[in-house]
Amino acid sequence: MLALSTVYLVWGSSFLFTKLAVNNLPPALFSGIRFVTAGILLALIARVWSGSAWPSRLIEWRHVAITGFFMVFVSNGLNTWAIRYLPTNQSALLNGTSAFWIAGLGVFGRRGHPLTRSAVLGMVIGFLGAALMLIPKEPLSTESLAAQAGVVTACFSWSLGTLYYRSIDTELGSLMFMALQMLMGGLMLLAVAIVNGDAAHWAPNTSGLAALFYLTFFSSCLAYTAYGWLSLNSTPALIGTYGYVNPAIAAFLGWKFLHEHLSGTQLIGMVIIIVGVSILTLPGGSLTDPKTLAEPKTQ
Repeated sequence: MLALSTVYLVWGSSFLFTKLAVNNLPPALFSGIRFVTAGILLALIARVWSGSAWPSRLIEWRHVAITGFFMVFVSNGLNTWAIRYLPTNQSALLNGTSAFWIAGLGVFGRRGHPLTRSAVLGMVIGFLGAALMLIPKEPLSTESLAAQAGVVTACFSWSLGTLYYRSIDTELGSLMFMALQMLMGGLMLLAVAIVNGDAAHWAPNTSGLAALFYLTFFSSCLAYTAYGWLSLNSTPALIGTYGYVNPAIAAFLGWKFLHEHLSGTQLIGMVIIIVGVSILTLPGGSLTDPKTLAEPKTQ
């Protein structure tokens, strides 16, 4: 229960802290520092505490580089950029569509499995809700449209990374793999920051540094560790509940601290998304099948 509560509260609040961070710090540089720091810390913990071995084969580095590209560089990178132009509640709710992408892509790969009728129903309902969430309260601008497309692309990229991760064979423990994935993705973000000249715009202040600290040590280290523990000691159905609990927490915090509000149409979309994710976590739904969120085979 403690691990699940940590995932709920920390990841649910991460949207608020990300908004604070990007309002004060260059997004690519801040994200790169966050994930490189968290990746190094978690790798050392995995090595010293869990006794996990360092990668001994080139293919292991390829695996962590590919998942780092999809799940950190593209997914987090786009989400961090997009939240500059979107309310946190809309960003969080659109991120709930990852569950539908994961369920749909679960039919592919050597561990693929067919979708059940309830899974198809949940996906159709969920994407309908996402479409309603994309209808803006204000007149549509180029920036908000691009940001919305960025979040949807980020969710798709996260799901591709998940599909790749569960299809590989690896000698790495889950914590070590996750740590090196963060490190590789963080280095890619730092490369973008350097090319973009972000260092010249780095003007840290209390709010920005506090957000960076929280996201590095609580969101990237603590919550990811709790999620890894849940993946080994809980059911996919229970783990999948974060897909609708986290956006609810993010929407509440955005309303409470940032004075964000959803339109009537977007509120309907929020409810529909939550219903769709709920169907996927019910018995017979795609997220109740252990194959959907399975970890890679350890050789």
